Amino acid sequence: MSTAPTPTTSLEIRRLSYSDLPQVIAVERRAFPTPWSLAMFVLELSKPSGVCLAAVRDGEVAGHLICSRYDTVWHLMNIAVDPRVQRKGIATALLSALIEELDAADGGAPLTLEVRPTNRAAIALYERFGFRSAGTRPRYYQDNGEDALIMWRTRATLNGSLDDVPNVRSGAA
Repeated sequence: MSTAPTPTTSLEIRRLSYSDLPQVIAVERRAFPTPWSLAMFVLELSKPSGVCLAAVRDGEVAGHLICSRYDTVWHLMNIAVDPRVQRKGIATALLSALIEELDAADGGAPLTLEVRPTNRAAIALYERFGFRSAGTRPRYYQDNGEDALIMWRTRATLNGSLDDVPNVRSGAA
């Protein structure tokens, strides 16, 4: 018995557009217990300094990423992958594209995010990209009151230190 080869699926990372929003909202609703509203996505897409990316797989939006700049710091606001295609490198591709773009444009400006402490897969992904935990935001998540873990990616965190992370005492990450 022979096994037919598995077709390869192409993944394209590109700028998110307003026309993607119906698919983005669908992914968001499948991925999160408290999804962003359409208005939140429209607001972020309207910011000229933001980076909004779509991961397109087989012609469909399979994931998205929203990152905003506040003064000298970038904030990863939202990253989601359709649960039907998770664990296929889509979040890795989105995050890699973001970091490549930020490093090219900003020379390694600090990047921060919040993540649920119970989301071990996301934390492991962020750590692979040099993010380090630097505190918590109490009762951050509205659906269950869970705290958020605050993570940073800076020049220092890439070298195992929190020395250049704002509002954190110096030391090893």
